[in-house]
Amino acid sequence: MVVEELERWVDRCVASPNCDDRPAGMPISLVVLHAISLPPEVFGGDAVERLFTNTLDPAGHPAFASLEGLRVSAHYFIRRDGETIEFVPPDRRAWHAGLSWWEGRERCNDFSVGIELEGSDRQPFTPAQYERTGALVAALIRRYPGIDAIAGHCHISPGRKTDPGPFFDWYRFASSLPAPLAARSRIAGLFSGRFLPRPLS
Repeated sequence: MVVEELERWVDRCVASPNCDDRPAGMPISLVVLHAISLPPEVFGGDAVERLFTNTLDPAGHPAFASLEGLRVSAHYFIRRDGETIEFVPPDRRAWHAGLSWWEGRERCNDFSVGIELEGSDRQPFTPAQYERTGALVAALIRRYPGIDAIAGHCHISPGRKTDPGPFFDWYRFASSLPAPLAARSRIAGLFSGRFLPRPLS
């Protein structure tokens, strides 16, 4: 079953209160890839989990002060070792995109699934992350056949967001998808000109 395939790639579920219902009858058509590290450039720990569950101590690190009162989430968070945490079931609307636009449509949260990768604009992502991201996105496409596009936060919020950043290899990500799914998906990082690595040889 496609639902079971999706659950196969989730290691833990941690419920975030930062979600709500999608608009009635709104199909899911987009996957948005993000990158996050808290504190910046620091991997591991539970700060991202605490951010998405509104339990982050703003006094815990100087970088956390500006996050006080912020209410955000993502459907999934993929750590450096590939561990995947579900914060919001994909049938519901996570608060990951913010002010956003995709192909003439605003409010990308309404029709997208958000996947956060533990990373930054300054460091490469890990093989385990590419492998798990490809498997998770493939399972999402099978579960929600209306998904026909995959973009970065930089593509839906240009000028405001840069993630997943210049070290995310869109070609490597595309090659992690089964060929038939990659062929039917419009992968923004392969044609947008933003943060394109050189093609794999």
